[in-house]
Amino acid sequence: MEKNSKKFIICALGVFISYFFFGILQEKVTRGKYSYESVDENGEKIVKQEIFIYTLSLVFIQCIINYIVAYGMVYIGSPKEDKTSKIYYISVSTTYLLGMVSSNMALQWIPYPTQVVGKSAKPIPVMIFGVLLGRKSYTLRKYIFVLIIVIGMVLFMLKDKPPGKVDSGVSFGIGEILIILSLTMDGLTGAVQERIRAESFPTGYQMMKASNGYSTVFLLVALILTGEALSFFSFATRHPVIVYNLLTLGLTQAVGQLFLFVMVSEHGPLAVSIVTTTRKFFTVLFSVIFFGNILNSRQWIGALAVFIGLFLDIFFSKGKMAPKKKEKEEEVKTLNCK
Repeated sequence: MEKNSKKFIICALGVFISYFFFGILQEKVTRGKYSYESVDENGEKIVKQEIFIYTLSLVFIQCIINYIVAYGMVYIGSPKEDKTSKIYYISVSTTYLLGMVSSNMALQWIPYPTQVVGKSAKPIPVMIFGVLLGRKSYTLRKYIFVLIIVIGMVLFMLKDKPPGKVDSGVSFGIGEILIILSLTMDGLTGAVQERIRAESFPTGYQMMKASNGYSTVFLLVALILTGEALSFFSFATRHPVIVYNLLTLGLTQAVGQLFLFVMVSEHGPLAVSIVTTTRKFFTVLFSVIFFGNILNSRQWIGALAVFIGLFLDIFFSKGKMAPKKKEKEEEVKTLNCK
C-alpha cells in the first residue's frame, strides 16, 4: 500500500473515531440524567435527578480548547500576518457562536440523530445567502440536489400521529426551530467567511483561532451576565464527572479537526467532504444503537435522502473550480464540520 493511501486511511479513521466519541459524549452530556443526594424538609436524605442545561458553559469550554489548538497550529506554522478587519471577525464569531449554541440547545428537545441530519443540510442556507448576499448563481442540478436534501429533512422531522388523535402533519417544536436558527447562522457565517477570504486570504487556522477567540470572550461575558457561570459551578460541584466529560468532548472535537486539516492539505477537499458526510451517517447509526433513538422506516428514508443529496452535490461539484482555489474555499468550510 502506498504511503499516501496509508496516510489517508489513518486520517479517515482519526476523523471517524474522534467524532464518534464526540457524538457519544455530546448526547451523554446533554441528554443524560444526573443523580445526587439532597435533604428534604424533614431532614431525610432523598435522591434527586437533574439534566444538563448549561449550553453556554458547554460551548465556552469547546471554544477555549479549539482556540488553544488553533493558536498552537498558527504558532507552529509561522504564517504571514493576518490583516483581516476585526469587524469581520467579530461578525463571523457572533454568527458562529449563535449557530453552535442553538445546535447544542436543540439537544434538550430533540434526539441526536435529528440534530445530525438537520445540520447536514448546510447547503440550503449556504445557497440562500449565496444568492441574497453573495450575488451568486447556481445550476438547475444544484437546486435539484438541495431539493432532495429538503425532502429528506421533512421526511425525517415529520412527526407521527399520536394514538387517538386525528390531526397529523409536519409540526416543528423548539428543538427543530433551534436547528433552523443554527442553519441560518451557518449560512451567515459562510457568507462572512467568503468576504474575508476575498479581501485578506487568511489561513484556515487563523480564521479558526480568531473565531474561537472572540467567541470565548463573548461567552465569558454572557456567562457572567446571565449568572450561568455560578449555576454551572454548582452543578459541576454536585457532579464532578461533567468536567471530565466536557474536557474530553472538547478534545475529541479538536483532534478531529486536526485530522480534517491534514486531509485537506494532503488529499484535497473532496476526500474530506466524503469522509465527513459518511461520518455523519454512521453517527446517526451509532446513536440509534447505543442510545435507543429508534428511527422508523420513513425517518431512515429521510436520512438517506439527505446524505444522498449531499453525496451527489459533492460528486458533481468537483472540477468546477481550480484545484487550489477549491481547496482554500473548502478548507474554511471544514471549520464548521461537526
